[in-house]
Amino acid sequence: MTSGDSIGLVLGSAVAPHLLQGAAQMAESSGFDELWLAEDFFFTGGISGAAIALGATERISVGLGVVSAVVRHPALLAMEISTISATFPGRFSAGIGLGVPDWIRQMGLHPKSPLAAMRACVTSVRELLRGETLDAEGGVFAFDDVVLTYPEPGLPTPIHMGVSGPKMLSLSGEIADGSILSVSASHEYVRWARERINEGRTKADRTDPHRLTVFAIYSVDEDPIAARRAVREPLAFYRSTGTNALSDVYGISDELRSLIDLGGFEAVRDGMPDHWIEDLTIAGSPAEVASKIRAFYEAGADSVALFPMPSDEIDRMISLTAKKVLPLVR
Repeated sequence: MTSGDSIGLVLGSAVAPHLLQGAAQMAESSGFDELWLAEDFFFTGGISGAAIALGATERISVGLGVVSAVVRHPALLAMEISTISATFPGRFSAGIGLGVPDWIRQMGLHPKSPLAAMRACVTSVRELLRGETLDAEGGVFAFDDVVLTYPEPGLPTPIHMGVSGPKMLSLSGEIADGSILSVSASHEYVRWARERINEGRTKADRTDPHRLTVFAIYSVDEDPIAARRAVREPLAFYRSTGTNALSDVYGISDELRSLIDLGGFEAVRDGMPDHWIEDLTIAGSPAEVASKIRAFYEAGADSVALFPMPSDEIDRMISLTAKKVLPLVR
């Protein structure tokens, strides 16, 4: 992945599979620095999507952003990561998270200790990618003489953690190469998250770079009102899954919980105040969104990855962003 103030594009999830190849090619030719393939259940697959994007492009970096630590066994996840990294050397990184709790529970996979599951998954994947043989019983995952036939052939694949709470962010600083912050992060939250990450880095005595990527629900339009209207429903979709550290740090958890209890997604969509859209998304005119992107860099982000909404207008937004937003940011 590139370093510094990078601009990425988030594909996958609500982006239909047949649009991925063209969108990836357009993003590369338009000057985006990186692509991220989201895997929100139950939409478009992240690993298959990343392979499609890499195969359709020549230079742009592509990351998983993020896959669940508990949906795939670490041995399977390491096998997939190694296969992609070997085929597209130097262009791929992997983001691992737990997943939205409600969605994980739909599959009966929510772990007793999310923190233990994340530590076990990330460390096991790293060890397997290095070619180590794993034998373990009684932990979160079991391994019986497991070794990859094709471990990583070159430089280690960067492993990022998609996390939100203080303990998870600290763990990411301790064991990962970077962190991915979920959509609806405020500038206050980015600064707070960087502090928690640094606590983990201090604990592990790490001095290497730790890359912080912020995902942001995104809509740009010459009509800023239309852009803001386009992000209201997606923001409500993600925020109606419950409260967490993002809403706690921003100071809206009580209000959000009341809306969810009142009527779930519809109540959040219809009842959220306008300032949530201003602060928790990147939406507006080209000049407005460029200013909002720069504000995330100032808050401590190394990369801002734009999640375009509505997803069926992704080509238009890539084009408009390339012509009128990227020059303002850079």
